Amino acid sequence: MLECPSAYTNGYAKACLHDQAAADNYIRHTTIGDPELDPVMEELSALPQADLHKFVRAGVEQESDVLRTAPKVLRDFFDKVDSPPPWVDFESFKPGMRAFHENMSNMLIAYAIGSAVEGFSTLVSKSFSITGRVTGLGAGAERRLRQNNRHMIEVYYPGGLRRDGDGWKISTRIRFIHAQMRRLLAESDTWNFDAWGVPLSAAHVGGIALYTFSIRQFEHAISMGAKVSQEQKDSIVRIWRYAGYLLGVPEAILFKNEKEARKIYEIGHLCEPPPDDDAVGVANAVFKAIPAMAGLTEEAQIKSIQRYAYRLSRALIGNELADRYQYPNTIRSRTLVLAYYRMRNRLIQSIKKRQFLKQEAFGQIFESAQYDKGGLSYKMPDHVRATQQSPW
Repeated sequence: MLECPSAYTNGYAKACLHDQAAADNYIRHTTIGDPELDPVMEELSALPQADLHKFVRAGVEQESDVLRTAPKVLRDFFDKVDSPPPWVDFESFKPGMRAFHENMSNMLIAYAIGSAVEGFSTLVSKSFSITGRVTGLGAGAERRLRQNNRHMIEVYYPGGLRRDGDGWKISTRIRFIHAQMRRLLAESDTWNFDAWGVPLSAAHVGGIALYTFSIRQFEHAISMGAKVSQEQKDSIVRIWRYAGYLLGVPEAILFKNEKEARKIYEIGHLCEPPPDDDAVGVANAVFKAIPAMAGLTEEAQIKSIQRYAYRLSRALIGNELADRYQYPNTIRSRTLVLAYYRMRNRLIQSIKKRQFLKQEAFGQIFESAQYDKGGLSYKMPDHVRATQQSPW
């Protein structure tokens, strides 16, 4: 009999009425993390943190002299992931990359206040809430959003997903961080496995997050005025299918096309319980971080941009979820809000030259991403609570 974490029981029963095979697959993966990397991290758990960071860095950055001294289990892991699977076609990524860069002024907004907050309505919000990585604010939510933006930029950068690209490196780094957090949460007394399944499960990474970063983000961007062709949509799916592979998503829940991706996402949301206080806290933390990311410090400016962000987010995600998230009551006509946004953008474009707009968009997108002075860091969390972790 299928093992179903108790929090999913009611949603799973409803999802089975739509597609039992897809519901079974989603629930099965709520109890699975990363079948390949999790055992490796367990075996390496006795290593001093400094050595772990050094060897992970050596594997990702292809520092062969250092990696040669690493435990065999880690060397074997990197041998397996060094080459892409046969279904990867880097040429087919180009239309999706063009779509991102042609619409970049809308892309990060569509993610931050659209698809990301929808994703937080699932039990994935538990891991963020328990660790305090997002809800803790301070450097928390802002840094997390900037890191997500950096990942997105590098994935869509030409060549970014090739072995030497930063998209490949950041995706693999995230995979190691997920595995480390699963282990830390498993060793703590804060995670309820019987109710919630595995933290940062394959269901959430493969079934929810990948769609959030791919098709769902573009759907919201299109609502805001972006132009995306079917060829570009197909390319976006291929990009994030490979990114999902790099993140350790098992093949059984790794989508192959847009139709399959949409089904996994929709069935997954049916299986998930309604958003609770943790989901509300994580979703609203995004709006507290937005003024800091925009460099605003005056109270009037902060309140103004937050009101605008809440209004636009409500238009994107719909009144039902916005009300569950306890958004402030604003104009409730989705059509009017989005029409105003598109009109405002067209007005700006008619005033400013196209080349200047491109330069401005590039400036905005890089300002909203996390670029650390020392380059990519391969340090990882060493405590379940963000406030008690060493810098990483």
